[in-house]
Amino acid sequence: MSVISKQIGKHQQTVQDWSAKSMYFSLLAPSGFSKGRADSLGFLAANLQETSHHFTNVPTHPAQLEAWLLEQHAAIGQQYQEYLAARKAGEPRWYFSSKSHALYFLRAVAPTKMVDGAWLYGFTRHWQDTRFTSLLKIYLEELGNGVEAMNHVALYRKLLKVNECDDWRTLDDKFFTQGAVQLALAANVETHLPEVIGFNLGYEQLPLHLLITAYELKELNIDPYYFTLHTTIDNAHSGHARAAIDAVSEAMPTFGSVQNYMARIVAGVKLNDAGLGTLDLIKHFDLLAEVVRVLQSKASIGQYMHANHCVIGGKSINAWLADADQVARLLSVMEKTGWITRHQDPEQSRFWQMITADKAPMFGVFTAYERQVLYDWIAGEALERLPRLARLGAPWRMAEKPSLPKAPEGHPHGNIYDLRSGRRVAEALQADNDFHQDQLSLERYLHGLGQKRMDFLIDWLSPAKHHTPLGLCATRYFKAYVDAPYGQTDD
Repeated sequence: MSVISKQIGKHQQTVQDWSAKSMYFSLLAPSGFSKGRADSLGFLAANLQETSHHFTNVPTHPAQLEAWLLEQHAAIGQQYQEYLAARKAGEPRWYFSSKSHALYFLRAVAPTKMVDGAWLYGFTRHWQDTRFTSLLKIYLEELGNGVEAMNHVALYRKLLKVNECDDWRTLDDKFFTQGAVQLALAANVETHLPEVIGFNLGYEQLPLHLLITAYELKELNIDPYYFTLHTTIDNAHSGHARAAIDAVSEAMPTFGSVQNYMARIVAGVKLNDAGLGTLDLIKHFDLLAEVVRVLQSKASIGQYMHANHCVIGGKSINAWLADADQVARLLSVMEKTGWITRHQDPEQSRFWQMITADKAPMFGVFTAYERQVLYDWIAGEALERLPRLARLGAPWRMAEKPSLPKAPEGHPHGNIYDLRSGRRVAEALQADNDFHQDQLSLERYLHGLGQKRMDFLIDWLSPAKHHTPLGLCATRYFKAYVDAPYGQTDD
């Protein structure tokens, strides 16, 4: 009986028996991996069972993987060229009907993107084992090698913040399944090594949706860098897609049976199908439903904020908002009474003026994302005819690519960097700069740990911490020690 079958037989629970959102945040909590490992093992087994019957064309022999990789990339490239030709011929966007649709997607996929690379975290504790060199390299690159501007989670967090759609923690349970699976893999690499390697193999392949998403985000004045970064770093020649193939062969001597090993690799690949995928999330968007959700989210506070003489449809605004189920009805009444004029420039709607005009009485009530949702809904059929600046906002600017930091040098405080650019901070500025005191304290503590320093650093490389200032600092140190020649120490 396989390891997977034993685990499924032991836990006997389906995916529906688990709360993915609870699992997600419990694993990100302090000591989450140690405290939640038993539950995460059952959650992982349920998802392996759920995806076991899914189709994949991944070969079952490692010698065939390279040819499969090249064939996959060629097919995706051809499909993308067909997409570009269709768009050039006048077809509308395939994915995003509006900017609010695209921003909805960024918010909906956030639980997954905010743990990007997490499934590989378990290999940090095996940093001296050369069988996992490729996997560790991928993880450190997901962490930007300790530079905030290249750390994938930090990049995505900034993308959400810039577009004011970073309230993703309030999303429903179904949006957290894929992220929870990735964290569960990180917590259970010792018992699911082939599944983790297989998941990585599937995840690091270049998908068509990544190329199209980047293209359409740019078209909608949303910075696509997070997505374009993945199209380059995951390339089949020298990127993560290639390294994922190498990782399968490098770890294979661990197992006596190649057949059993590859069966578990394939099971890990299929685990990429757990939860809602990219296309599912894109299709999930319903503009009117999102308008209602946005207004309902304001109702708990808004029901106390209006004067009683503010009446629409014979009922005060406070009374309308006191019952969240009446919000959809309120929208209809606002249309009938002329507060909202659909399928025209939103500037002609009194409600929009209440939100955005100079000294608007509701200024600041709605975030940029929420305003975009309202704008696109009010504009309706007129949206694409409105001026580009009005409907999409100012163009984004590509950030300057930072230079990566060098390994720490011999002086005591050689690992202090500007987190954004990755450049070393001048030594003269370090001692009296309050913004660097946490990094200086970490360095002093680290130098006193001796051989225990790697265990300390590994904790800071966890999915919950690596994108923080100290996590980035720890990543730089960890990489420096991993890359150092055997026997070399800075003690």
